[in-house]
Amino acid sequence: MSALPAITWDVSASRGVETAWVELGDGMMRARGRAVGTVPEPYWISYELETAEGFVTRRLSVTVETGARDRVLDLRHDGHGRWTADGEPLPGVDGALDCDLGLCPLTNTMPVLRHGLHQAPGQREFLMAWVSVPDLAVRPSRQTYTHLGPGRVRYASGDFRSDLEFDEEGYVVDYPQLARRLTAR
Repeated sequence: MSALPAITWDVSASRGVETAWVELGDGMMRARGRAVGTVPEPYWISYELETAEGFVTRRLSVTVETGARDRVLDLRHDGHGRWTADGEPLPGVDGALDCDLGLCPLTNTMPVLRHGLHQAPGQREFLMAWVSVPDLAVRPSRQTYTHLGPGRVRYASGDFRSDLEFDEEGYVVDYPQLARRLTAR
């Protein structure tokens, strides 16, 4: 079995770095990643992400270590629009198809690939199960993705906006104010 290629980002928003090993195919994604950051406090993070067909999140498992304590989150989507965190219902994010792990450029890939927004015109609004780092709190987040041209997508949530650059496969190359890719897939 060959090793999966790695993608590494300089995550300026956390003053850290993230590496993800991603398997992509047949409308599904499996990934595992590691990150270290110093903002808002020093932390280490490990995650595993699994999607179903259409790049719809099935499960995000996250472990965070900080100087104060370790935290674990098992976030699951049942395929029918309902979510649980560590087995407890999360009605505030019901209807969301995707998770969005804070400070993680990889999780922007799923909605962009599902709708081909890095390649074709369109604008989509999504409800996301947003996971803040390092506390792992899950909150609803309304986000809009707008195709700006080949490989360019505007991300907007509330008052925040950023024009992201994606490669042909749908991975973030540059996310101004958050991260820039250091290695190719």
